[in-house]
This record gives sequence, C-alpha cells and structure tokens, in this order.
Amino acid sequence: MNSPVSPLRARADADRANLKRRYPASFRAPLLARLLPPVTVALATALAVYALWRFGFSPEKFIDGLGKLGIVVGLMIPPSPGNQLWNYVGALGETLSIAFLGTLGAAILALPVSMLAAKNVVANRIIHIASRRFLDTIRGVDTLIWALIWINVVGLGPFAGILAILTSDFGTFGKLFSEAIEAADKKPVDGVLSAGGSDLQGFRFGVLPQVLPVLLSQVLYYFESNTRSATIIGIVGAGGIGLYLANEIAQAEWPQVAFLILMILVTVSTIDWLSGKIRFAVIGTQGRTA
Repeated sequence: MNSPVSPLRARADADRANLKRRYPASFRAPLLARLLPPVTVALATALAVYALWRFGFSPEKFIDGLGKLGIVVGLMIPPSPGNQLWNYVGALGETLSIAFLGTLGAAILALPVSMLAAKNVVANRIIHIASRRFLDTIRGVDTLIWALIWINVVGLGPFAGILAILTSDFGTFGKLFSEAIEAADKKPVDGVLSAGGSDLQGFRFGVLPQVLPVLLSQVLYYFESNTRSATIIGIVGAGGIGLYLANEIAQAEWPQVAFLILMILVTVSTIDWLSGKIRFAVIGTQGRTA
C-alpha cells in the first residue's frame, strides 16, 4: 500500500515538472558532457594497455620477478654493516650535509627571485614573465641531470651534490614561494604603506610574516625529500651514502645493502618527525603573535 504524498511534496514535484517543461535544456546535460567521462576512461584504459604491451609486460615476467625479489629479500636478512659501520655513518652524515646545504642555499637564493616572479610585488609584466620562464627552465631539469652536469664542472664529490640540489630546488622554491606570496592578504601591506613605510618594508612586515610558515613548511619537506635525492645522486659520484649503496649492490653484499636502506629509512623518518615539530612550533608562535 503506497503512503500518501504530502501536499508540499506534490507541489514541489509539480513545480519541478513545470520548470523542466519550460526549460528542458537546463535539465539535460549536453551530449559532449555526458560522453566525456566514459570516453576519458576508455582512452586512459587503452593507453595503459598499449603501454604495457609496448614495454613487454607479461604476467609470467611479473611473477618470475616477484620470485627473484623474494630471494634477494631473503639474502638481506639479517641486515649487517660488516666492518664498514663507521664508514657508513660518515657517509650518511655527508648525505645529510649535502641535502641541508643544498636546500638552504636554494631557499636563500630563491626568495628574492620569487619576489620578482610574484605579481603583487613586481607589477612589470616583462620582469614577471621572464622570472617565471627562468624558474621553469631551471626546474625542468632533474636533480640527477644537474648532478651529472656539476660533476663534469667541479669534479666528483659532495660539492657537486650540493650544487645539484641547490640548482634543482632553486627553480622549485622560486615557483612555490612566488605562489605563496601572491596568495598573501594585501591588507597588512596597505597598513604598512599607509603608515609611511616603503615597498620593501611592506613586504617585510606585511607579506613575509604571513607566508613564512608556508615557506618553512616547504623547505623542511624538501630537506626530507633531498635526503633521498642525495642518496641517488651519490650513486653517480656526488658523494654520500649512495656511493656505498651502489658498491654493495654491485658486489651483491645484500646484508650490507639492507643495513644501508634501514639507515636511510630511519634518518628520513627522524627528519620527518623533527620537521613536523618545527612546523607546529612556528605556526603556534605565529598564531600567538597575530
């Protein structure tokens, strides 16, 4: 037995039917809009299938690879530093130094360039566009490529690694910093300018306090990420623990490889924990002083 329809519900249904009759186009999505989702899914699926076929993927190879991976993992147990513990510790410290100095240098150099790339700081369109394209060009080259370039310029060693991370992150920080500056509220800047402050003072006291927690968060995240990147670029000769990792893998010293991987994981986790503490401390200080 059907329950009776309330007068309000019946009136709403009648109004909807009347509107649908008078404005049918508003209640019917265009054909293109209806076809776009299934066509997109079909094209993405076809592209994935073609890529798998083009690169020779097969379930047999995948299962065979998993079996070999299981053998390697078994050989890694238990992890052991052998007689290289202090060499590994020194190399890990070198990797952290590469990541820290590269990230810090990139942040310091990127801040003034990000001001040129921000529309609300520099109104000149030519300077703005030129700064953005310059940052895009630097950011478009991967850290590993920069490492290979700097190794040929300054030679093997950690200095090349520092320059590689600095160069790569310079372009990234310039973009991220400029976007954070553009998103800042203009009212504090107007207050500083109305009190007789200069444009530089408006940026220093009106914009920088707003964006500082965001910039710090980005720098800390990239320091954590660059610890991993410094490991990779060490494999190509830029110093650090990556060089030891590559050597142990080449010699199939799997217990030492496992120990190095655990050292890297513990280090990255510790940096992540400390970064979170620093971010929350800075954000809390900014909230109390606001």
